Amino acid sequence: MSAHITVANTSVDMPVKEGTIGPSVIDIGKLYGQTGMFTYDPGFTSTASCESKITYIDGDEGILLYRGYPIEQLAEHCDFLETCYLLLYGELPTAAQKTDFDYRITRHTMVHEQMMRFFQGFRRDAHPMAVLTASVGALSAFYHDSTDISDPTQRMIASMRMIAKIPTLAAMAYKYSIGQPFVYPMNSLDYTSNFLRMCFAVPCEEYKVNPIVARALDRIFILHADHEQNASTSTVRLAGSSGANPFACIAAGVACLWGPAHGGANEAALKMLQEIGSVDRIPEYIKRAKDKNDPFRLMGFGHRVYKNYDPRAKIMQKTTHEVLGELGIKDDPLLDVAMELERIALSDDYFVEKKLYPNIDFYSGITLKAMGFPTSMFTVLFALARTVGWIAQWKEMIEDPSQRIGRPRQLYIGERKRDYIAVNQR
Repeated sequence: MSAHITVANTSVDMPVKEGTIGPSVIDIGKLYGQTGMFTYDPGFTSTASCESKITYIDGDEGILLYRGYPIEQLAEHCDFLETCYLLLYGELPTAAQKTDFDYRITRHTMVHEQMMRFFQGFRRDAHPMAVLTASVGALSAFYHDSTDISDPTQRMIASMRMIAKIPTLAAMAYKYSIGQPFVYPMNSLDYTSNFLRMCFAVPCEEYKVNPIVARALDRIFILHADHEQNASTSTVRLAGSSGANPFACIAAGVACLWGPAHGGANEAALKMLQEIGSVDRIPEYIKRAKDKNDPFRLMGFGHRVYKNYDPRAKIMQKTTHEVLGELGIKDDPLLDVAMELERIALSDDYFVEKKLYPNIDFYSGITLKAMGFPTSMFTVLFALARTVGWIAQWKEMIEDPSQRIGRPRQLYIGERKRDYIAVNQR
């Protein structure tokens, strides 16, 4: 199959590539060479930048697959490290493979002791995402024995180190922001329980991990582990295409995720619920949301990709209720506002017609707040979860023989060529 394209007086045939599922794509790799023209696609919303076997999204049907497995099944039956293995290697692990993988990740959770002094260079009020961005990039200075991207063994070691150490760095960023001592990881705990302990334990008393909370956070990590070619993943791939070391590439992904339109959306959704405050004020804000001349927008509704109900939101809704019930939070005004907003969004003609369904950010902010995390940590937790997706995408790109350095084109609309004028003549 091919696509026939006519530009001015030139006609060319462009090959059409078909994926396993999803829409086919027109391969325009030779378009410039044959026609002297590029395509114009702001945001690359109609452009496939790579071939990938990792994640598939059908936004119209509300489908999210990791390596072919529905996210609903993985969230129900897997733990986060099993999902990590799947994303990295393409198949679910056997019992022996799972045990070995868990062991290797657990034994890599400590960070170099000199990183303690690195953290002390930040101001006490530094945002945890600023600290995480810097500390992830700094890993290449502490673990330069695994930065040779041409060596498969070093790529594997770097991947293991990042998955293992990101929770430790994230917990350190949190502890530093509240003036508490760092808590070392404990190898007897599972991945997510270990992270909770590093965040909330203090040296002067024993800390017991709540298994319901740990399972809920583990599920949140699974839901955020990968999401196809989003902004931060594309950033990681673009950075990696230059041959940059893996720690630098992941740091670039963390920096991109920090944007409020991307990783900061759950924080924005929580702030909106706090602004509304009570159920009786909802009609006022619904009216504002429908007013095109009012800048107010309901955060946590709709999704750039999902034109149906976000499949992750269904899981998060159940998880939110489990956490609030376990922690004894029965009359949370934020949850009351959230539930009423959800009811309106699913029944009001305005929201239904525009398909403004509640998304994952709508529920995750409430859940993380109930767990005790401040809003400044929400995007950090997102980065922790997404690290494995970034690594899987980076690894796939490095191992793709057709990959080349990313170099988007542009439509230049600036000045034409002009000559320099001496400063005394301007």
